[in-house]
Amino acid sequence: MLTLKGEKVYLRALEPEDLDFVHKIENNEDFWEISATQSPYSKFLIRQYIENAHRDIYDIKQLRLVICTKRGRQVGLIDVFDLEPRDKRAAIGILIANKKDRKKGFGSESLSLLCDYCFTHLGLHQVYANVTANNGDSQRVFENNGFRKVGLKKDWTLFNGEFKDEWLYQLISNVH
Repeated sequence: MLTLKGEKVYLRALEPEDLDFVHKIENNEDFWEISATQSPYSKFLIRQYIENAHRDIYDIKQLRLVICTKRGRQVGLIDVFDLEPRDKRAAIGILIANKKDRKKGFGSESLSLLCDYCFTHLGLHQVYANVTANNGDSQRVFENNGFRKVGLKKDWTLFNGEFKDEWLYQLISNVH
């Protein structure tokens, strides 16, 4: 699908071969803050998740795609979730797994591709993201892709005994 191919990356559906990659990400405690995870996932559960990933986004309200470099190397995951078909909106989350792959434009290009997909193919009116106030890198990625910071949720998430503020970012489609 051309919509999901950029100059640096392409986005693709989950495959059975992604089991170890997804398992490693889901069980990395460094990422639990952004994913609201509180306990590890077994390979069995992740295998089941991948086996059901083909289901329609309007049925399961979520779409997870793998971010790959042009050579096919997995560098991260990007999600559309909390889809609200009636209101034509959904949340977006993005994760570049390894620090060495960050700040290379992979996340920014992936976000741009996914937003185009959401507006063009899913017919959404808006997408939004929640970013903790201390995550400046993610804030820049969303802002550089046209998202506007529209609200601050005070003490919104509790992680490791500390409440953290979270910014709400929003991008409204100009596709009619």
